[in-house]
Amino acid sequence: MTNRPTHLDESGAAHMVDVGAKAATGRHAVASGRIAMAPEALAAIRAGNAPKGDVLSTARIAGIMAAKRTAELIPLCHPLALTSVAVEFDWEADGISVRATAATTGPTGVEMEALTAASVALLTLYDMAKALDRTMVLGDIRLLEKSGGRSGDWRAA
Repeated sequence: MTNRPTHLDESGAAHMVDVGAKAATGRHAVASGRIAMAPEALAAIRAGNAPKGDVLSTARIAGIMAAKRTAELIPLCHPLALTSVAVEFDWEADGISVRATAATTGPTGVEMEALTAASVALLTLYDMAKALDRTMVLGDIRLLEKSGGRSGDWRAA
């Protein structure tokens, strides 16, 4: 095993890792994040009274679409044939949390797709509700778990 970063070649130039020899296995990843907002904005979204319409449905679709385009957004990510993407929301006292799940069968993981889905869903929540509250704060975006591949299963503490 080398100590050289995997995305740098012998000369130190960035390159895409060759995953052609890796076995195709079932891969699964879950990411999360949250957006904090003023009580009035949260109440309007919950009641379906946001100026731009159905905030959660739009954010869900945006998250799914973003997961499918991760390789176009993140340099050196491999384009993946995703088998599923799900974006779910939970109400919190001062905001909304998102949980994004991505899956594929292939030679590389779907962590970046799950993280991208969660991030873009949060950005869309902001965009859809910014007329109600421009002080919203996005954060706590993180990988919760992943399974499959050579490194096996992992779960955040």
